Amino acid sequence: MKKTLIALIAVLAFVGQSAPTYLSPTAFATDGKSLFIAEETASQIAVFDLEKNALAKSFALPAQPHALALSADGQTLLAAAGEARGVLLAINTADGKIKQSIPIGHTPMGVAIVGDMAYAVNRFSNDLMAIDLKAGKVTKTVPAGREPHGIAVADDGRKLFVSNHQPMGPADGDYIAIVVCPFALPDLTPLPHIKLTNGSAVGRKITASPDGAYVYHTHVLARYQLPTTQLERGWMSTNALTIIDAKTAKLVNTVLLDDVELGAANPWDASVSPDGKTLAVSSAGSNEISIIDRAKLHERLEQAAKNEKVTAVTSSADAVPNDLSFLVGIRKRFKLVGIGPRAVLAFNDKVFAAEYFTDSLAVIQPELTPKQQIKSIPLGPKQEWTQVRRGEMLFNSAEICFQTWQSCGTCHPDGRADGLNWDLINDGMGNPKQSKSLLLSHITPPTMISGIRKNAELCVRAGIRYIQFSVRPDEDACAIDEYCKAIKPVESPYRVNGELSEAAKRGEKIYDAAGCAFCHPKNEVMTDMKGYDLGMQDPMDKGKKWDTPTIREVWRTAPYLFDGRSVTMMDVLTKHNPGDIHGKTSNLTKEQLEDLAEYVLSH
Repeated sequence: MKKTLIALIAVLAFVGQSAPTYLSPTAFATDGKSLFIAEETASQIAVFDLEKNALAKSFALPAQPHALALSADGQTLLAAAGEARGVLLAINTADGKIKQSIPIGHTPMGVAIVGDMAYAVNRFSNDLMAIDLKAGKVTKTVPAGREPHGIAVADDGRKLFVSNHQPMGPADGDYIAIVVCPFALPDLTPLPHIKLTNGSAVGRKITASPDGAYVYHTHVLARYQLPTTQLERGWMSTNALTIIDAKTAKLVNTVLLDDVELGAANPWDASVSPDGKTLAVSSAGSNEISIIDRAKLHERLEQAAKNEKVTAVTSSADAVPNDLSFLVGIRKRFKLVGIGPRAVLAFNDKVFAAEYFTDSLAVIQPELTPKQQIKSIPLGPKQEWTQVRRGEMLFNSAEICFQTWQSCGTCHPDGRADGLNWDLINDGMGNPKQSKSLLLSHITPPTMISGIRKNAELCVRAGIRYIQFSVRPDEDACAIDEYCKAIKPVESPYRVNGELSEAAKRGEKIYDAAGCAFCHPKNEVMTDMKGYDLGMQDPMDKGKKWDTPTIREVWRTAPYLFDGRSVTMMDVLTKHNPGDIHGKTSNLTKEQLEDLAEYVLSH
């Protein structure tokens, strides 16, 4: 009886405990004396005293901050925060009080300040906004590619560069890559898109050199045109830094951050020291910081441009993106104590990194002895990981992968899809298919685009074995399962204040009449979980059935169909709908088709 009572008390005590509050540091800004740290999941800003090397204070925010920018006088900190109804928060750096809260777009991911103007990129409304800080309002909005993720001002304040997270266009072509969108200031005049090296995907942050002459952009460089038979030497995925000439707004080249037998997975952020000598890059998947001699990097790039021999591999500019030895001798890799470095800041003789999963701040001092070079400073009390948090960490960790080339999050960033076709060997070779979003995957079996796996649990374990080329304890796969199960849909940008637009309401009636609900019933998962032969396959896949995907979050999973041939939902409903196999749409007017597409994209 006594043991039973003790057990009951323990259970009640556990039930009464609140869920851990993780900090998740993700972005920096500095005035040279203080380092302002955006702690995303805690919805706060931490202030780290650079002179005392200690935390000074923190400011609570009404929404999760994703990016920071500091005014020239250091008195105002801007935080791009929130999700579907994003805001730009103007914060007094002295006391943390919010001076302004300006509504902007869906999930703002980057912010920059030029004089009295701020510029913010909104990931899911796919736009760039100019904000008059004195008036406290948005003055102009322009398209900024697909899922803009970072922003940098360069060329003496004459241009603004926006990085994209996802490629645009069909996935079944010969050249697929994300772009950087440049704009002329102050009017935000769009300049021609800068298309990155073929295979560039999962774009993250972008930064400018202090003199504004160059822009640096981190991203994955996928080898999607090769079958996934081997991982070593970057045969599946490499990790890259693209350099752009700010004055001409032209691509200089793309260099690999990996070594021949060691990947530098999931590059996230880059920073140039104030003196311009050091370029630091964070590799969030392999828990490293690369510190590069910037002058020597540009010397090598200039040599390659002149067709001069630089390494055993590189004697021309075209060879640079395939040269795993290009940075040898001019770069040092520093393995961090904490996990998941995202934001990075090179400042004087130190490099700082935001260690997302361990709620800590990495401090690297390359000139010290090896034992003194790297520290990890806690930003708050240590919180035990739940299964979901541990699973999220493992999902994004390349340390479970052979030679740390990639993580689950490399091809499924944020648990979604990378917009590329991959030739996996589980259904034959020479028939590449779209990578799928993992949203709802554990409750909508079977999995994979061809339904080749019975369920998502098998997928996770097969991914570790055949994509990571690794053997791990099953407890790791179980934790990843829990993370995937916890992924929640993001509100569609097609909705108006969370509700269907008038066009979408009209489209819902057409959805029912066209028979769309037969395969995509209007329930939580919006799929009948069955396979269908769409009659559009190549000869190798003739007669195969394709799994019916959920249309939850379909607004962010383009391109569509099993091989990514459809760029837009309108393409699915018209161009790639032979014999009305994808719904009876051939008799619909243009307006009706637009309404139907709006309804589908509102989920």
